[in-house]
Amino acid sequence: MIGNNLKLLRKQFSKSQDEVSKALSLNRSTYSGYENAVAQPSLDIITSICDYYNIATDVLLRNDFSTFTEKQWKGIQGAWKHTAKGSGLRILTSQVSDDNEELIEMIPAKARAGYTAGYADPEFIKELPTIRLPFLSKNRKHRTFPISGDSMPPVADGSFVVGEFIEDWTAISNDTPCIVVTNDNGIVFKILENNLKNNKTFLLSSTNTFYAPYEVSINEVLEIWRFRCYISMELPSLALGEGQISDSLLAIQKSLFRIENKS
Repeated sequence: MIGNNLKLLRKQFSKSQDEVSKALSLNRSTYSGYENAVAQPSLDIITSICDYYNIATDVLLRNDFSTFTEKQWKGIQGAWKHTAKGSGLRILTSQVSDDNEELIEMIPAKARAGYTAGYADPEFIKELPTIRLPFLSKNRKHRTFPISGDSMPPVADGSFVVGEFIEDWTAISNDTPCIVVTNDNGIVFKILENNLKNNKTFLLSSTNTFYAPYEVSINEVLEIWRFRCYISMELPSLALGEGQISDSLLAIQKSLFRIENKS
């Protein structure tokens, strides 16, 4: 069944075997073998195929696509939009004060590694320290994240970034500084470029142009928090004019990234 599913899925998305095999870094003959049931794809290949089409592995493995109606196909093709918009699926665990006011949790540096596993666990969130920042809107949910490394000056290593929770990722504007939480990279603070409509990815860039931009698939992202402010024990040390130079280098890096990925 999986071979026929792969064939029907490819045709539904108007892709050729060449396009799919190249995207998966496979020989065309190898991929063709999967569709024709000559060979069975490994779990890693199945995961890559599902990431390519932005569908859940269960959808591919537990359904017979030959029985799908037009409505069901539309549901598959639009699945990424439900993920990007939240669609009520992003249930945020939060601490509340005695007077029913949402508190701002602070992720200590030592709890950073465990956040991707505990971000949706009420017991994990309940144990986090909290702070109050009265100048932030009480109608928005905020959380404070530890920052490590030198990739995002003037925010120094050891600082804390306060982010505002974003439910609808499609509404994020380009060049928005955000905390992005992913399974692979954990908590990162980057400048985000929204490419969801084009290829269902975000391009993450650093203000320190020593670090090259990189893409993350929507399927890898757990949470996104828009930058609101940061807390640091150090004063910014950017020299006059350095910011403008950094912006120009960042623009060049992004252009080179797009050129490399088109070739």
